[in-house]
Amino acid sequence: MTDETTGYPALLDAAGIDQLRTALSAAGFTSTGIAQRLGPQATSAVARNDYRTALRRTADGDPLATLIRLYVCAQTESTAAVSSALAPLPLADALGAGLVEPAPDGSGLRQGVDLEPYGDTWWVISDVPAHVRPGRPLAADHVLGIGGSSTTLAGAVARRPVGSALDLGTGCGVQALHLSGHAEHVTATDLSARALRFAATTAALNGQRWELLHGDLVEPVTGRRFDLVVSNPPFVVGPGTATHTYRDSGRIGDGVCAELAAAAPDLLAEGGTMQYLANWMHVAGEDWTERVAGWLAGTGLDGWVIQREVADPVSYVNLWLADASEGPDAHRAAAWLDWFDAQKVEAVGFGLVTLRRSGHAEPVVRVEELRQQVAPPLGDRIDEWFDRQEWLRARDSAGLLAARYRAADGLRLVQEASIGEDGWLVDRQTIAMTNGLRGTEEIDPLVLALIGGCNGQLAVRDQLAVLAAAHDVAETELAEAATPILARLVERGIVMPV
Repeated sequence: MTDETTGYPALLDAAGIDQLRTALSAAGFTSTGIAQRLGPQATSAVARNDYRTALRRTADGDPLATLIRLYVCAQTESTAAVSSALAPLPLADALGAGLVEPAPDGSGLRQGVDLEPYGDTWWVISDVPAHVRPGRPLAADHVLGIGGSSTTLAGAVARRPVGSALDLGTGCGVQALHLSGHAEHVTATDLSARALRFAATTAALNGQRWELLHGDLVEPVTGRRFDLVVSNPPFVVGPGTATHTYRDSGRIGDGVCAELAAAAPDLLAEGGTMQYLANWMHVAGEDWTERVAGWLAGTGLDGWVIQREVADPVSYVNLWLADASEGPDAHRAAAWLDWFDAQKVEAVGFGLVTLRRSGHAEPVVRVEELRQQVAPPLGDRIDEWFDRQEWLRARDSAGLLAARYRAADGLRLVQEASIGEDGWLVDRQTIAMTNGLRGTEEIDPLVLALIGGCNGQLAVRDQLAVLAAAHDVAETELAEAATPILARLVERGIVMPV
């Protein structure tokens, strides 16, 4: 990185950041250091907010123990212990930055922020999570830390080296932190000035330099293009009421997600990719896939949209009210659900949108459900999908049939059969993929034979000649039927070009 983090100051000055990093490193306050200190059972229990064993194993008061009790177990610790754990950072500076604060009962100091190790080399600064201060609603400008959505998006991004990368709605900076590992220049935007200060602190603590810009999503970067754009936006679907910046965009329905798709053509450099998490409405009488595909229509971009989860309106509303610690607000829930009813929303989908500026006149767009597990890292699987689209686009029917293929590793044949007078009769058979996308594809006997013959030795047209003779079918007729099937098998990664 060559540009300094700009726009918003960190919670500590440069000297304080260095002192804090020294304290954390010296104590071994990393994911591995914590796991080794607590052991596997206590580490697992902590993930469920059960701190009993962890507290027993950190009773001796050394710096690592104090940091674990303070920032992992959310305990109040003595002023002397906290001062020792944070040294050489002066305690007065830590208090001034809000890293720690006096406990209300005067018994010592407690965490003022969430300071979380992220792997063995990073730390992330954010607001204290809701479960640490139960019963207290989150502030409107609450800044989330590392969560399920942020790790999902981080895992979905392909980590090819790029020149410029943009994180829209950076929050505490989790996505920007990942981008800094493979982008020459990182720009991050956020509507919340508080979030940008946390992001600046995360960047500085990890020795990174980002360009931080204040504004609503793409507004601060109008007229600029990037090689990679990522976003974990405030995608919550609702009537457009904005009470919490981390979840509410102020747009009606799923408008913010449609807006991001519409903005992508002007944000992406040639060959650039945009990936963002999204929610979309399932409206009665409409096909949700057509709704989401409509976002991409006219963009000129290739797109792959994957739905991973679906929630009914009641579950969805309760989830997000609980997420902000708003409690069982019957009036708020009823108003939200009334809006869903008025819009004929039957469910809300959650998933990932990936767009690529490939420069083709006829872009490829796929919108589909893929709830099964995907072999990690997901980002590599998505990149491979777009690469296969490029390979397919470069070949006509003759080219597809002239190529040699091999069956993907880890394929399994699954058959469903019923018994009758003549013995077992196969009713249905599928190919299950245990690697890559880990999906299933229903096939007929001819396709099964085709896949079985893909050993990398023969061109498909030669395989079809043998099959045509064996089944007394015209070779041209078989080739015509097999071509779209073959393209589908390549797209799904069931057979791979040699």
